[in-house]
Amino acid sequence: MKPDALQGLDLLSTAVLLLDSHLRVTHLNPAAENLFRASRKSMVGQPLREAFAESQALETAVETARRDRSSFTQHDLTLTAANASVPQKQVLTCTVTPYELPECNGVLIELAPAQQQLRIAREERLLDQTQANRELVRNLAHEIKNPLGALRGAAQLLERELEQPEQREYTQVIMMEADRLQSLMDRMLTPHRLPKLVQLNIHEVTEHVRSLIAAEFPGVSIERDYDTSLPFVIGDREQLIQAVLNIARNAAQAMKGHGTIMFRTRVTRRITLAKKHYRLAICLDVIDNGPGIPEQIKDRVFFPLVSGRDGGTGLGLTIAQTFVHQHHGLIEVDSQPGRTCFTLLLPLTETLVNSGDEKPQR
Repeated sequence: MKPDALQGLDLLSTAVLLLDSHLRVTHLNPAAENLFRASRKSMVGQPLREAFAESQALETAVETARRDRSSFTQHDLTLTAANASVPQKQVLTCTVTPYELPECNGVLIELAPAQQQLRIAREERLLDQTQANRELVRNLAHEIKNPLGALRGAAQLLERELEQPEQREYTQVIMMEADRLQSLMDRMLTPHRLPKLVQLNIHEVTEHVRSLIAAEFPGVSIERDYDTSLPFVIGDREQLIQAVLNIARNAAQAMKGHGTIMFRTRVTRRITLAKKHYRLAICLDVIDNGPGIPEQIKDRVFFPLVSGRDGGTGLGLTIAQTFVHQHHGLIEVDSQPGRTCFTLLLPLTETLVNSGDEKPQR
């Protein structure tokens, strides 16, 4: 294969192996080196069965693709690189594609962790479900707002006609509850505002949220584990603050105002978000030591009107997820009693990475 084609493979975030007609490894890209923790030098030139332990299933997949002269996908394939610096079994999904070129014939193998494929599929289902729920809630909010305004107006007119102060208390209750519902409807519609993008430091967001949580919940201890070299991200400052605040406030409320929340930031490399590959993404973890998410709502925690807390509206996490999706990002959650971790992933483009490299954040 020509050098420029190999250079193109090296830019991919997907792990790729090339085999020649004798099933010897002729090339592996940096993503494959990272996946197997093995250097290109240690693997190139080796027969497939010597390059990997337990390679029978992969050999069968290769032979099937060559026989049929078409791509063949094998799920739940177990491979261990024989010359890995730290040998580790990998459960993978692989796609084998034979190729024929004037200068050589061989096989191209794409490999991805099975867990990554499951996450991508889960993300797609979640996006579809979230969009449907968001439209339902938006339509519902619009339908409620008009009669709600009429109800409050009627209560005001009625109050003017009442002579006894104790009777006016009832109209005050009506107007107060109408205002509360109006505020709730506004919150349900707010996520549909387009983001106002600016260049910002993600730690500006977390520090602002930290000060708000500290003031509202003085019994909550907030710890920080920051990677201060993170590049700038382009985003809507207010939306990102609201997203992180909703998650942190949920945690504080779940702990009944007493416990520990940690903000942890890192950079994640070679990640797929919403079917798009990114070389870098900012990873923000919000971790608490509370009771965990109730088992019965774990799979629905981002759905609107789903709450594990008495008196909760079930909109905080829905709004957080919407704001993060508008930044082409993703929220994931892992929860068990004693530790709940919400992970926000915000992608960085090459332009943003370069601008961040020029102005490192401290």
